[in-house]
Amino acid sequence: MSASGRPDEDELVARYFRPLAAAPGAAGLADDAATYQPPEGQELVLTTDAVVCGVHFLPDDPPDVVARKALRVNLSDIAAKGARPVGYLLTLALTEDWTPDWLEGFAEGLAADQDEFGISLLGGDTVKTPGPLWISI
Repeated sequence: MSASGRPDEDELVARYFRPLAAAPGAAGLADDAATYQPPEGQELVLTTDAVVCGVHFLPDDPPDVVARKALRVNLSDIAAKGARPVGYLLTLALTEDWTPDWLEGFAEGLAADQDEFGISLLGGDTVKTPGPLWISI
């Protein structure tokens, strides 16, 4: 626990994101990287998009909605290539004023879309930023 009483990065990952990392290549989020071997004869389609508070979503938007938007802008890119999503990487740049409630709602939004689309968090990174909050998937 940090001096602010909030979880440090390892605790944050363990509490909010490790439960989302069910795919074998995620290795329990023990690392920022993941492995994935596509089935023989298939290609791997990769994409990334970022969403930024104040540009792509509003500060008062519900965190589950923010999570789903961040994930779905990427899912739509995958669909546009005629591909099926299997997982994603997440970079989350949190501002100093983040709260456990916000992060809980954010993780719940990701979990809901994971269930709906049959995908898993594979890895990623969390960082602090002076602002604004941004998410890259």
